[in-house]
Amino acid sequence: MTQTYSITVKGKVQGVYYRQSTKEKALQLGITGYVKNQPDGSVKILASGTTEQLLQLVMWCKQGPARAEVASVDVETVAPHAFFGFSIER
Repeated sequence: MTQTYSITVKGKVQGVYYRQSTKEKALQLGITGYVKNQPDGSVKILASGTTEQLLQLVMWCKQGPARAEVASVDVETVAPHAFFGFSIER
């Protein structure tokens, strides 16, 4: 069954290829959705997939790419969304 998670990642997560790395990880896991920088310096991810896929993405988000310094990862289950692929929103 497909679920959708809203994930907010805080810390040093902008300017460190976090969005691009998230897209690559999501595509590798078969997850659809998008990733976007927020004005407050955080990164927001809206992701749809199976519970197993989404939990793997959340685990990855806690580490992120090499140059990221993740302070917190907030996860919320939201109403299911259907996406085509995984994109980086500007």
